[in-house]
Amino acid sequence: MSARVHRVDEAGGHWVRLVLDDPPGNLLSLAMVRALDAALDRVAGERHLRWLTIEGAGAQFCYGARIQEHRPEPMREVLPATHALLRRWLSLPVPTATLVEGRCLGGGFELALCTDDILASAGATFGLPEVRLAAFPPLAALVLPLRVGASRATRAMVTGTSQPAEYWRQAGLVSLVAPSSTLVDGARAWFDEQLAGHSAIALAHAAVAARTTITAQVEAWLPALERRYLEQVLTTADALEGVEAWVEKRSPRWQDR
Repeated sequence: MSARVHRVDEAGGHWVRLVLDDPPGNLLSLAMVRALDAALDRVAGERHLRWLTIEGAGAQFCYGARIQEHRPEPMREVLPATHALLRRWLSLPVPTATLVEGRCLGGGFELALCTDDILASAGATFGLPEVRLAAFPPLAALVLPLRVGASRATRAMVTGTSQPAEYWRQAGLVSLVAPSSTLVDGARAWFDEQLAGHSAIALAHAAVAARTTITAQVEAWLPALERRYLEQVLTTADALEGVEAWVEKRSPRWQDR
């Protein structure tokens, strides 16, 4: 199946669900980035919209980037396009949320970090495994410390260890942990209780204003981290080895250079 994003309208169109539709992993490939960007174009300007959410088709939210695109040449196009999409999510004039079933990893976790709330099933896990490819997550490096504190963010990035939804709820990142298979029902109750009764225009201004600190951090520092990633990280021997080891399904042989 080719990468695509489909739309589900709830509450008479006051809530729009965007679904990454490339199971099983719903990878955030360049094709998916473009599909999601086009989906946002179609939603723009709907003045009665009160909530915009993103989720994955099937049992998983998103495994992150497509490893085959993680080599230096494709990443010169993929990374700027991905960062432009994430910055667009941060600028959307509507409350946003990510609905997470299963794994939420790497670039998928960064996408979730660019939404106002994360609602997860009890079995969901979140992680930033880029270090296992001898890399790092540029946007998460800026946003995750603001949302959960420097210690938890550093641990997630440096170890690459995934943690369950309840860990991140206790850290203040996940707003709701729902029993397995009832996540969408939990999201419907969330919308009814938290957002449905408010003015769409008031919600738009409140959402943009609430992101001021995060947006300022990203605009100030993401270009420099993007350059570091493309010019200093992806060109190392270990970054190249990390991708090849994954593709060949073997343990990496690090050279520390």
